[in-house]
Amino acid sequence: MSSNIQPRQIMTDDGPRVTGAKSTGSCRQNVGQPEWSQEVQLPATSPRLCFVGSMVGRNPGHITQQGQVLCDLFEREHYSVTSASAYLNRYRRMVDILTTIARQRHHIDMVILEVYGGPSFVVEDAASWLSSRFNIPLVMWLHGGALPEFMDRYFKWARRVLSRADVLVTPTEFLGRSTKKLGFHSQVIPNVIELPAYPFRHRKGVGPRLFWMRSFHETWNPRMAVRVLARVLEDFPTATLVMAGPDKGMENEVKDFATNLGLAGHVRFPGFLCMDAKIREFEAADVYINTNRIDNTPIAVLEASAMGLPVVSTNVGGVPDLLTHCKTGLLVPDDDDRAMAQAIKELVKHSELAESLSRSGRQLARRFSWEQVRPQWDQLFDDLMASRRTNGVMHSPGVVSNDAYLSNGQRQTSTEVL
Repeated sequence: MSSNIQPRQIMTDDGPRVTGAKSTGSCRQNVGQPEWSQEVQLPATSPRLCFVGSMVGRNPGHITQQGQVLCDLFEREHYSVTSASAYLNRYRRMVDILTTIARQRHHIDMVILEVYGGPSFVVEDAASWLSSRFNIPLVMWLHGGALPEFMDRYFKWARRVLSRADVLVTPTEFLGRSTKKLGFHSQVIPNVIELPAYPFRHRKGVGPRLFWMRSFHETWNPRMAVRVLARVLEDFPTATLVMAGPDKGMENEVKDFATNLGLAGHVRFPGFLCMDAKIREFEAADVYINTNRIDNTPIAVLEASAMGLPVVSTNVGGVPDLLTHCKTGLLVPDDDDRAMAQAIKELVKHSELAESLSRSGRQLARRFSWEQVRPQWDQLFDDLMASRRTNGVMHSPGVVSNDAYLSNGQRQTSTEVL
């Protein structure tokens, strides 16, 4: 990379802003500038990026998604960055996304579009069509443990939308296998955490102090965490559980469930946690439990691992691509509270297992640090821009087997297409 860094003007949703001004939407407002970010050099030809997806984490009390994290990190490295949208209302968010792409099309070199499927796929369809209409290089960044099921159900729709991408990126092989079913290649680039923000404590033994942190929604199966605590208490009467996260309709139900089981004095519900509060809870806990029914690359698991908490998780979705049983975590069957409680008891009783998982967890988290992940994105940007300069317009993502799709008559006729 060239060491001659050229000053750039950053385009934001509110207009141009000079590089170096403080980002009011930074997802890490309470964390100082990491030392390593000062050492990374910016190519003079770096592309002007437009991140499109849910940026609602810029609003208090809302979870920060990976698109916002990556947007802020590249902005910190003095890339020209535009993003949309932070509106909480989904309809205003859709309008803002489309108008941002249209208005900024002469000021951006590339759109990085987050794709989750579900109701948001309508927006993702429209945004990808508009980017293609303006001939803007398009990177589709796939997320979410539920996306494979969605793409399987709406096979033709998903294939049509994903075919507009110049490059498909997935954070794990789990989603990569799903895109292959559609006939496309994808590139795996891991999710990112700001590792210096997570102080590591090597736990050479653990107590039954459990931490659960997700949204209170059926997808994350919060009732299982309460059932797990009840079983752990059978052997360890001082066991405790902290359940943190925004309420998506189940928090009162879970509180009542804990009370009815006689566990009210053992469970605490601190609500949504800001960064500082999150760090405090991680430091106070000894074991992180992940009870999800569906998942891809849970960031909370990476955060726990980075801070040295042994992780016990359900073996669902992309989790086994992230964690190796007995090496970087303990995996149990979906919704099996008996197996999860037993795994926790083993950790408490066998300090050598807890010590090993604590150490290997931090090593795992290093693979997801910005200094490890950024070069992969830089290489993707370089390759995409070079291909555009050479060929003018890229083809859709590498087709694995068009014939396999065309010959699958049963799938085509049975798939509902919107």
